[in-house]
Amino acid sequence: MSPTIAELMAKMPIAFLPERAAGMEAVVQFHFTGAETGEWSATIKEGKCMVGRGVSPSPNLTLTADSGDFLKIFSGEMDGMQAFMQGRLGFTGDTNLALKLLSVFEID
Repeated sequence: MSPTIAELMAKMPIAFLPERAAGMEAVVQFHFTGAETGEWSATIKEGKCMVGRGVSPSPNLTLTADSGDFLKIFSGEMDGMQAFMQGRLGFTGDTNLALKLLSVFEID
């Protein structure tokens, strides 16, 4: 059975690889549409990743995706760059952060 967005977001701090995020300080806003609509944010600071529900007032990056597509991207079933090129994943904000984001998490 596939995880839910809430389960995935709860796993993000555990899957975070601080050695790959040295010096990174960022707030990422996730806007989910589809079956599991919702707003989540992840704060990466001082080698830690903290995740919570809600809207951050000043994110460095905002990602917008259908919840099902995002789950596929995070599980490795769908390539994030391909999803972006196909219009299935949108973002506003820091392009470099968007490119680096998946590399700072261990994907199973």
